[in-house]
Formats: sequence, C-alpha cells, structure tokens
Amino acid sequence: MRVFHGSYAAINRIDLSKCEIGKDFGQGFYVTKIKEQAQFWAERKGLRHNNTEGIVTEFEFNENAFQYFNLKTLRFDGYNECWLDFVTMNRNTALPQPTHDYDIVEGPVADDKIATRIKDYLKGEISKQQFLEELKFVRETHQICFCTLKSLQMIELADNTLNAKIEAISETIIQALITNEGISTEEACDRYYYSETYKNLEDTTTDLYLKPWQEVYGLLITELHPTTPTTLNS
Repeated sequence: MRVFHGSYAAINRIDLSKCEIGKDFGQGFYVTKIKEQAQFWAERKGLRHNNTEGIVTEFEFNENAFQYFNLKTLRFDGYNECWLDFVTMNRNTALPQPTHDYDIVEGPVADDKIATRIKDYLKGEISKQQFLEELKFVRETHQICFCTLKSLQMIELADNTLNAKIEAISETIIQALITNEGISTEEACDRYYYSETYKNLEDTTTDLYLKPWQEVYGLLITELHPTTPTTLNS
C-alpha cells in the first residue's frame, strides 16, 4: 500500500525517539493512505517551521504486517466507542508512557474539531453517546501509527531502487523457503525476516544485496540449518 507522511521536511530516516507523545495512537511515526490529508499536514507543519510549504514523503507499507510477522496490531474500522477510549487514553500525557504495547495501530484521525470535542467530553460537558453521535457525520480520515522499531520493518521509502532490489530478493527467498522447506508463508516470513541474513542484507555496507539471490539463500539456510547442505529444487 502506498502511504504518505506530511512534514516540514523530507523524511529519509525514521527516528521514533523524535516522535511526539500525546497523539491519537501514542508516540510513533504516522502515515496515511489519503494523500490530500498528508498534504494538509505538510502545509500546516511547514507554516510552523520557517514558513515552508512542507513536503509529503511517500512510503510503501507491507500490509502483510496485519497478518504475519508476529506483530501486535490494532485496527479501528471507523469512529466508535473503542476508538474514543483508546484515543483519550493516548492523549492523556499524565499517564505513564508508552500507553500501550501495540506495534502498529490503524484507524481514523482525531482532527482539530474532534480533539476539541474530546476535551469537552473529558470535562463532562458532553456525554460519550452525544460525542459518538457527532462522529457519524465526520468525513473519512485515515492514519497508521508505527509504534515500535519492530514495526518499521514493514515500511520503506517509495521509489527507492535499492529497497526494491532487496524486496525482490526477499520475495524470491521466501518462495524458495516455502517450496524447499515445505512450510507455510507465515512461517517462511518469520524465519526470514528475523534472521541475521536478512539483517545483513538490509545493511548496505555488507554489499550482500549485490549478490545473486541464490547466494543469499544459501547463507540463510546455513544459518537456519548449520549442519544441513543447501539444496534448491528446480
């Protein structure tokens, strides 16, 4: 899935320690599948920093994160009571941080108007039921929050030829694992993405990404089965 991040500058490296607390889904790196929404935030953040126009950085998000890779995820399909309770918890900066242990959270946005009504709700000026009724008429919004270092494996800069090459090698190796090891896609992904071989492949200083995929696969099999000869089914 192509996703977007709006900011006052281009994002080349994600540093979770620089992400603010007190956001809808807690501290983390936020993206959206709605480009116009990212453009709005880019313009807004740009005005706060030297009056720049802001920049939208595009990423590719591996949606398999919601099914595989042993990531703890939470998804809200719309504004509802569970979403409201979760957002109000995360926006309460008086609570110990982090407020939850999810790797990735997806759902709608509490924009300025909604955030104001959340404050009204917390002050007891409106009931939860009144607030939820109002949310029925709010336009569609979307955000995904990457809350942990582990979750950042599921996102990469778009149109990056190096990342594309690594991804192509990875897909081929995973298919080879499924075929030669007789395991499921989920198990193959787990074995591969948690391996030292994959870490070395991602580390461009090793130049491993320049090698044929068969050589990378051989290193992986040696790591997984140190005493077993490497074989490939044709």
